[in-house]
Amino acid sequence: MSALSRSLVLLFAIAAAFSVANVYYAQPLLDAFAADFGFSHANVGLVVTATQIGCALALLLLVPLGDLLDRKRLTMAQLLALCLTLLALGCAASPTLLLLGMLGAGLLGTAMTQGLISYAASVAAPAQRGQVVGTVQAGVMLGLLLARVLSGAVADVAGWRAVYFLSAALSAIMLLALRRALPQQQQQLAAAGDSAPRLRYGQLLLSMFTLLKTERTLQVRGTLGLLLFAALNIFWSALVLLLSAPPYALSHTAIGAFGLIGAAGALGAARAGALADRGLGQRTSGAALLLMLAAWLPLAWGATSLAALVLGIILLDLAAQALHVTNQSMILSGTSQAHSRLIGGYMLFYAAGSGAGAIATTSIHAAYGWSGVCMLGAGVSLAALIFWRATLPRVKAVCEAIS
Repeated sequence: MSALSRSLVLLFAIAAAFSVANVYYAQPLLDAFAADFGFSHANVGLVVTATQIGCALALLLLVPLGDLLDRKRLTMAQLLALCLTLLALGCAASPTLLLLGMLGAGLLGTAMTQGLISYAASVAAPAQRGQVVGTVQAGVMLGLLLARVLSGAVADVAGWRAVYFLSAALSAIMLLALRRALPQQQQQLAAAGDSAPRLRYGQLLLSMFTLLKTERTLQVRGTLGLLLFAALNIFWSALVLLLSAPPYALSHTAIGAFGLIGAAGALGAARAGALADRGLGQRTSGAALLLMLAAWLPLAWGATSLAALVLGIILLDLAAQALHVTNQSMILSGTSQAHSRLIGGYMLFYAAGSGAGAIATTSIHAAYGWSGVCMLGAGVSLAALIFWRATLPRVKAVCEAIS
């Protein structure tokens, strides 16, 4: 298999950035949703949770289809559906329609994002797979960060609905670009060689649970992913509540701009993939987990110091993206025909952690304030570090057995 061109890898990264942005546009807008639809600060996290439920459904029902159907046609169909969903979300007139729209944005945005990652991994040469995954994940990271900035700025100028109308237009443009440039790849799902019978949809979904039950690396890395994204959403979902209230009382644009501070995480993502290709995934994981735990000290001072808050964001996002890419690279390191299901299985852990973190942090913030949020985040980060260390000998033994 020949190496992918830089331009094609860049296209994958840009498309992933556009896709994932739809999952995160809502975070700087929680106070606007609370004002327009009557949510309290204690339960406005339900908006983010609805998006994460959509993410989980995508991972269960849509992402595995990449191992069964032509990836290019599947990507085109999902992107068209996403464009229509964003238009409907911009027209939402009640809390129920808003939550349904958020569920749809999470469903299709996640399906596109994870489908593109597994697509890129499946067409990449084995020697560059980690680097390709890292580059596409860097695009995901930048899309996540720019989503917060864009949604905040657009909401200040034209209201939160304009955010989703603009995203629908961007999705239509991306549809045209991907249709012309993505390679055609007819996926043949085989359990043991090209002559194996093709699985039906129901069998395909069940096989993902078999992978969750039998793949040790997926189990370990998935649990780390769950704790990682719980910690991230504990911070980001509560940040808007901190910055929109006194003494800061910042605008949506200013709050969204805080996402750009975490751009260093994209550098960590790109570098972590290359390190995983060299067999240094475990060392990268340990360093990232220590850094993630340390980030909560300056974040705790963020209630009174913007400088400490900025430092904490840089450390948290750098650690998080390095660990996330390492997880994906290690899971996709083989030549399996199940890349979409492996990514889907791993991201199920992500969705569970993200949803739990979002709903927990708004409740904790309402009861204990910013200090309670940081204690919760530090506790989850410490649990991740302990889990990694406890499972490290077993992971090494598995790697030695494989080699």
